[in-house]
Amino acid sequence: MKPTSPRSSEAAAQRLPAVSRRQFLRGLGACVALPVFDSALRPVARAAAAAPAGVGVTASGAPLRMAFVYFPNGAHQDYWWPKGEGANFTLGKTMQPLAPLQRSIQVLGGLDHKNATAGNDGAGDHARANATFLTGARARKTDSTDIEVGISVDQVVAQKIGHTTRFSSLELSCDAIRKSGRCDSGYSCAYQYNLSWASATTPMAPESNPRLVFERLFGAGGPEERQKNFRMRQATQKSLLDFVMDDARSLQRQLGANDRDKLDEYLTGVREIEQRIQRAESFGDLPNPGADTPAGIPANYGEHMDVMYDLLAMAFETDSTRVSTLLLAGDGSNRAYPQIGIPEGHHYCSHHRNDHDLMEKIGKIDLYYMERFARFLKRLDAKKDVDGKSILHNSMIVYGCGNSDGNRHTHHNLPIVLAGGGGGTLTPGRYQQLGSVPMSNLFLSMTDRMGVSGVERIGDSSGRVTKV
Repeated sequence: MKPTSPRSSEAAAQRLPAVSRRQFLRGLGACVALPVFDSALRPVARAAAAAPAGVGVTASGAPLRMAFVYFPNGAHQDYWWPKGEGANFTLGKTMQPLAPLQRSIQVLGGLDHKNATAGNDGAGDHARANATFLTGARARKTDSTDIEVGISVDQVVAQKIGHTTRFSSLELSCDAIRKSGRCDSGYSCAYQYNLSWASATTPMAPESNPRLVFERLFGAGGPEERQKNFRMRQATQKSLLDFVMDDARSLQRQLGANDRDKLDEYLTGVREIEQRIQRAESFGDLPNPGADTPAGIPANYGEHMDVMYDLLAMAFETDSTRVSTLLLAGDGSNRAYPQIGIPEGHHYCSHHRNDHDLMEKIGKIDLYYMERFARFLKRLDAKKDVDGKSILHNSMIVYGCGNSDGNRHTHHNLPIVLAGGGGGTLTPGRYQQLGSVPMSNLFLSMTDRMGVSGVERIGDSSGRVTKV
């Protein structure tokens, strides 16, 4: 449940039952945020019904979340796009994992990023695809420190509503973290390995190590104190949850049967994530081409994606943040996928030149990414929010890429899925072609739904998408 400031906690205590005042389980070196309990649903719903929707809040008073998930190198076009239109559509081969959630997603065609095209800048489509994806702006072509692109939509929102949660935004990655150097045809690596930009010249570096994200979400104190507490738990062979169990047992005595089950399920989920991270750490540093993988990062890439998705879901469930980005891999990634029988690099396969075998491999890679995303959405859909709806209903999740056809490096008709109901402001369960409009128009529409006023332009926006 939403962690609050002392002032807001005092006010909330006048309205809600005692159980809902307990925002955290606390112990030595641990501070575990709690999910919402059924005990608090009705009072919150009644209070929310009397008030209009606010910044970052739905009409029913629940938190409204937004996230942006990026996959690399475009998509196999024939397998991506659905058949039919409107509500009468059939998902393509790549999107089959989303079939159980078809009524909770929109497939959007006709969204473009003109500023990702070459223009007068020549080669560098992968760097531009990443840099433009959430900014809509053209990246200055430089491999030095004078980087410049534009503020990203997530940070436009975070700078307005970030004060309402513990973390104004959460930036995650399953790829390397690079802030400088030359990566793609004269473009700085900062463009290719960052989605989120606090200003035109300041990228928000993501975190790729699940252990560090876990400790940030659940450890108490600042970075040095969290590290000290983690070493203490390691020395005693104890889980983070061992340090909060006294508080958990005290809370359980105040809860009804349904809430006790919910608390048990939640803490079990926290423990499972911790165990997965511990298993990865038990292998020590894992060699990767040209770099070492930090402890805490699973050797299996699918497991890495899953645990980062799970941490993001838990951050939303506990209202630790309402804005997040997840870079699954920087555009141009040449990662191999031996776990699904593809030893060749992704970027190599994306330049298939209509070779049937390589095209099939791209389709298989796209499906692999979509399976992980579908798993994440199912988790959000299964979790009840403060208003009794699902967290997915009260979210806007964009999944997509700044490249459309990786073989030709196109940046029009981008592969985009918009998942969630936006707290009732979106109309999911549709496939629609929007013509040919800047993707930044979609971003403006999303800022409106987040209750962020006064945003007239993002990147190359020319208006708002009104049909979502």
